[in-house]
Amino acid sequence: MSEVETSPVARTHGVRDVEVRVWADAEQVPLLRSFAADIAMRMDFDLDAIEDLRMAVDEACSLLVRAAAADTALYAWFEPQEYGIRVRVQVDAERAQPPSADPMGWQILTALAASVTEDVEAVEGGHRIRVELLAVPGPAGVGPR
Repeated sequence: MSEVETSPVARTHGVRDVEVRVWADAEQVPLLRSFAADIAMRMDFDLDAIEDLRMAVDEACSLLVRAAAADTALYAWFEPQEYGIRVRVQVDAERAQPPSADPMGWQILTALAASVTEDVEAVEGGHRIRVELLAVPGPAGVGPR
């Protein structure tokens, strides 16, 4: 019988990378929050860290849904790592306004995650806006171990 290689994170927590595509619509955001919470639970995050991740994913997705072009998709990637969970979300938009242009939403997001970055790039017919965050099992202000 042959043996298949599995990442150390998948072996330890039974969690693999997840990629999700939904309509860029506020009604779809709870689905992405649920994915995030499920992965965090499987990785033994404490209850406060799970809730911080849920709220961070909610805020990141909400910022992007508001910026999204009509009839476009919201993409989310959840990548369990040895020291936490990396989440990337992106949409295509007509305007090149970064999520940090919403100071309240951006402040909430950066308070909930260990790190947050944003990127806006020009693509054919508009712009692609991306937010990447890192959540760790402990308090949000504590970086990866």
